[in-house]
Amino acid sequence: MSENKKRILTGDRPTGKLHIGHYFGSLKKRVEMQNSGEYDMYILIADVQALTDNFNNPEKVRKNVRELAMDYLSCGIDPEKTTIYIQSMIPETAELTVYYSNLVTIARLERNPTVKTEIAQKKELFGESVTYGFLGYPVSQAADITTFEGELVPAGEDQEPLIEQCREIVRKFNNIYGEVLKEPKIVLSDGKRIKGLDGNEKMGKSLRKCNLFIR
Repeated sequence: MSENKKRILTGDRPTGKLHIGHYFGSLKKRVEMQNSGEYDMYILIADVQALTDNFNNPEKVRKNVRELAMDYLSCGIDPEKTTIYIQSMIPETAELTVYYSNLVTIARLERNPTVKTEIAQKKELFGESVTYGFLGYPVSQAADITTFEGELVPAGEDQEPLIEQCREIVRKFNNIYGEVLKEPKIVLSDGKRIKGLDGNEKMGKSLRKCNLFIR
């Protein structure tokens, strides 16, 4: 990595086509940062994380890996300027997730507002008892970011609690093992959150909202 460039790490779960909410929430900003030439860009296709709530339909995740890559290319992500990679092909991420899991309590994960919201939305899938994998996905996300020494994370505002949890993990790890990891910072889009067709929720792939990403 160039000494003058900060590294960006961001990505999406391959669970369906991206839509206009993704574009204005994060993708547009990613393309701008990529084309500025000021950053080392890494974008992951988070297939392992997608299995946390698609464990009963792995074929859906497998099929959408390619779809997500196509969406990235169509919105302007350039593989000559940005490294696109598949999460499951980096075993070090899974290894680091195990180590990080020792630094986070169940109570802290349950307090994460983004996770709480998503669990409430997935009652039909989980019932009254969420899986360990889904509850702990912020730990895996922290491993994604720090494995590649991500300093900046372009994402939507709903991701702020997850980035803050990553920062907590980094601080605790560094306190125990020395100053090894970098604390990432979120880079928010200038655009506002786009509501779904019901007018209440943010537009999303998994909430039966309209997917409007054009390619």
